Amino acid sequence: MSEPAEQRAQAEPTIKRAASIEQRAVDAGEGLSKSVLVGPDDGAPNLAIRRFELEPGASVPKHTNELEHEQYVLEGEYVVGIDDEEHTVAAGDSLFIPAGTVHWYRNDRDAPGAFICAVPNGDDTIELLE
Repeated sequence: MSEPAEQRAQAEPTIKRAASIEQRAVDAGEGLSKSVLVGPDDGAPNLAIRRFELEPGASVPKHTNELEHEQYVLEGEYVVGIDDEEHTVAAGDSLFIPAGTVHWYRNDRDAPGAFICAVPNGDDTIELLE
């Protein structure tokens, strides 16, 4: 399905160089950082693509998000809790976390874990449950 002509006319192609992408600590979790690879500030009308890194020993408490999350594990191995189950994920694995789903992260390994997360643009309010 293609975008409406109106959106295509407003959007401009963008190349964002690695050196210009900032990695910032995320308050919601200890040892978690995020960089926005492409998002609304870059003119992307529909989706944001973000890169997260979980340092060794990092944890993110149980929470929900207003928006769905599609994730792809880039490197490492870590635990993702979804509802009442824990899953060990590794590089090459993909996840879909529907909006409102309780989830959390924990990196028990000695190496960082990293993943790409694509979300629809909008208010991605995080509600911490712990």
